Parts: sequence; C-alpha cells; structure tokens
Amino acid sequence: MSRTVAVLGASPERRKFGNKSVRAHLTAGFTVYPVTPNVTEVEGLPAYPSVTEVPSGHIDRVTVYLPPAIGLKVLPAIAARAPGEVWFNPGADGPEVLAEARRLGLNVIAGCSIVDLGMSPRQFGDE
Repeated sequence: MSRTVAVLGASPERRKFGNKSVRAHLTAGFTVYPVTPNVTEVEGLPAYPSVTEVPSGHIDRVTVYLPPAIGLKVLPAIAARAPGEVWFNPGADGPEVLAEARRLGLNVIAGCSIVDLGMSPRQFGDE
C-alpha cells in the first residue's frame, strides 16, 4: 500500500516547487493529493481546495509550500487531519509557523521534502 501525501501549495506551473513536489512524490510511489484553491487539477490529478477535503482517511505526509502568513492560517486544518509528518519547505518554514505547528502537536520537519525522497528539485526542470 502506498504512502499518502498532501501537497499544500501545489501548482499547475511546472517551474514552481509545489508542482515539482507533486511529481517527485509520484515518482517515489506516493498517492498524491494536490491542495490548492485555485485550480481543479495538477499533473492530471484532482486538486482539492483545502486539506480538509482530501479524501484519504489517514495522510502520512503533508508537505507545505505556502507563505508563512497563509501557513499559519491552515495549521488548524492540518492538525485536524493528524498526519504522520508535516514538512515545511524552505520559504514556508517561518519560525512562527514552526512554533505554532509544534504547539498543535504536529510532527514538524523543516526541510525540503523532495530532497528527503532522495531527489533534487533540479531534476524536475524549470519547464
């Protein structure tokens, strides 16, 4: 059974890290749930407007590509899903976001979730 990941800040624009993360997690064998309120599809997958609408029962990983101000606003919804781990990628890892995520009891990891998969964002190009 594959692991599940919700990519918050997923984008249809292939040059953006939220899109590279969708592709990297797919390559690594994850079941990927793109989360973005602006589009209905990312890389051929249905996109969800919020993490609360992701249909998977348990989410193994949430990876966040949102500015800290938005990240703070979505933390309660992430916490409500009780994911196994929450990655705050560079740019989404503001100290106030990490502190609040920890306060909410989340398993916080500050770092690049693509690198954690043994890949580099560069391998997904800037097309």
